[in-house]
Amino acid sequence: MNVLKIAVIGIGNMGSAHALCIADGEIEGLSLCAVCDIEEKKVRAFTQKHPHIAAYTDYRELLKNDTVDAVIIAVPHPLHAEIAIAAFMSGKHVLLEKPADISVSRVQRLEAEAKRSGKVFGIMFNQRTHPLFIKARDIVKSGKLGELKRTVWIVTNWYRTQSYYNSSSWRATWAGEGGGVLLNQAPHNLDLWQWICGMPQSVTAFIDIAKYHNIEVEDDATLFTRYKNGATGTFITSTGEYPGTNRLEISGDKGKLVLENKTLKWWQLKASEREVCFSSDESFANIDYDYSEFKEEDCESGHKKILRNFARSVLYGDELIAPGTDGIYELTLSNAAYLSSFHGNKEVALPFDTAEFDKLLNDRIAVSKCHDKNIESIPLTGYSDRWKVNW
Repeated sequence: MNVLKIAVIGIGNMGSAHALCIADGEIEGLSLCAVCDIEEKKVRAFTQKHPHIAAYTDYRELLKNDTVDAVIIAVPHPLHAEIAIAAFMSGKHVLLEKPADISVSRVQRLEAEAKRSGKVFGIMFNQRTHPLFIKARDIVKSGKLGELKRTVWIVTNWYRTQSYYNSSSWRATWAGEGGGVLLNQAPHNLDLWQWICGMPQSVTAFIDIAKYHNIEVEDDATLFTRYKNGATGTFITSTGEYPGTNRLEISGDKGKLVLENKTLKWWQLKASEREVCFSSDESFANIDYDYSEFKEEDCESGHKKILRNFARSVLYGDELIAPGTDGIYELTLSNAAYLSSFHGNKEVALPFDTAEFDKLLNDRIAVSKCHDKNIESIPLTGYSDRWKVNW
């Protein structure tokens, strides 16, 4: 096999961009053979442009098609694990949109089925391909920043209007989306945060429901985390601020990183601050350091890089940039944040009680009300700047 025949399940904004990219021959090794969406008008709109593509309105029927080798799943979050599990059981490779689902327990079941199937499992964490995040991770993982002290990410430039939330009935509801900014916009940042700095051992969260919009989930959240070595972390995100900020700062005993405005700044101390603290005779010692800057260069959409990497992983065994099993980490952070909020902002140790979380989430889903249906527009324009790293 030198070409992977792939189908896209869910052709809304994100799914249609993936499908168009592949159909237009932009991804070596991938051939689009089918699309599927429960909204027939979306399917018709796509197949009018690409009439040779098979069309489905039921993913179960698509999965019976033996010519389909793999699927991209881009449906509402609560359906991710369900459809991915069915795909693995049908012998398909899976590339899953973020987040992996809405609860850790669902993703644990998904991971078990993926492992049993032996098929390739990837997740669309496209921002992992960005050179500045890769550089930051390399510096931290190499030990050149030393022992982690503190990490602070303010990412409040995820601005959304009420019109955005009204664009589809599933948006911003517990039943349809499973959460708000932490489940929809911030998963990329939560993933990068743990990918670069590692997972904490506890989460305390302050979450505001409908602070800026008429929705039933959160549009503003602040997380406080503690790490095993005593380091702390703060993560602040919102869809109600404009112009907002995107600034990641990571401090270690050997220096500091700041990632903001398309620039990674690195202060590399020539001696460990901890050593200087207890060896210097000066009350206000200055520590020599080297300073470096790394600028963002124009680069191809990270989605295309993930698609190519997924194809090469299936065809040639390349290592995945974003294994599907990594989806559980950022979801652990958001689930723990919700659990902390559900219990009056108490500290939640990781791993947490998934059964307790599921019960409290299901209580909210049971009384959730999807708003009047307003079908999303069908852009069919491919990837846009809205999905690039937003500085």
